[in-house]
Amino acid sequence: MIAHLQGKLTEKSPTHIIIDCGGVGYHVNISLHTYSLLPNTDFIKVYTHLQIKEDAHTLFGFIEKSEREIFRLLLSVSGIGASIARTMLSSLDPKQITNAIASADVVTIQSIKGIGSKTAQRVILDLKEKVLKLYDLDEVSMSQSNTNRDEALSALEVLGFVRKTSEKIIEKIVKEDPDASVETIIKKALKNL
Repeated sequence: MIAHLQGKLTEKSPTHIIIDCGGVGYHVNISLHTYSLLPNTDFIKVYTHLQIKEDAHTLFGFIEKSEREIFRLLLSVSGIGASIARTMLSSLDPKQITNAIASADVVTIQSIKGIGSKTAQRVILDLKEKVLKLYDLDEVSMSQSNTNRDEALSALEVLGFVRKTSEKIIEKIVKEDPDASVETIIKKALKNL
């Protein structure tokens, strides 16, 4: 019903923001990930998800569309409500969550407060196919564009290494050293392949 809000940021905290849109203040629940991405300007735009229950209408806001998509995917899993989905997006960034689901990494998902072993397995079981499909279709928006990372990946592919394996290793290297040169990424990746 409400796809996005654009207006003046009048209040912000790690759990919620208030946006003034034409004189109406909207209370929007956010994750720590979105909080960390909030611009320093007064004027902002957030993508929203409206949850309607008998006793409340709750707005959740996201700076990135991709985070909102993951939030909605998480809500589709039985046993995961909005507060757990928001906790997941506050504990891990969207990329880490999609990678954990795609690679069936139960330990990472289980490391989130409030997620047990069964719920972690259910998340992977229910969402792995969807995440892989979404990831393949929309890979650019899911991963930050990093030309050094992309060049290193194509170099490793030319050398005959499997793309998926190389991708995981390069992702880990880039996370540890975001400014690594193409040569550094390739050298480190070759040690791990």
